Amino acid sequence: MDTRGKAYTSPEITVYFDGTRCIHAAECVRGLPSVFDRDKRPWVQASNAPAEQVAGIVRRCPSGALRYVLADQTTETPETPTTLRQFADGRLEVRGDLRIIPAAGGEAIQVARATLCTCGLSRNLPFCDNRHQTRTESGS
Repeated sequence: MDTRGKAYTSPEITVYFDGTRCIHAAECVRGLPSVFDRDKRPWVQASNAPAEQVAGIVRRCPSGALRYVLADQTTETPETPTTLRQFADGRLEVRGDLRIIPAAGGEAIQVARATLCTCGLSRNLPFCDNRHQTRTESGS
């Protein structure tokens, strides 16, 4: 389990958030605003809903910026078969038992979800950081 990022803990679940992987799809905020509220501090309040409900919303995060560990150490079961979904803007959403090896070197990470860059502009390769939107908006 990749535990990079900030941990938000309740007695039943720990939610991890890695802001470098967040593409602001807002699945969490729309799905469970009592737990995920960008206007509150901390913005993740894992105790505000049952752990299984929080875990279900975390699994909707396309980038994998949100992950969880339940109190019994259960983590997300990767989807099978692995799926790859390409969006019109080029980014790729991948779900499955993924081992991602960065081109620039560094340690491989094991994840269940990721949104990958295909434009080459991301400052967090191989992950998408929405820089393709800047290129699109500027007409490049």
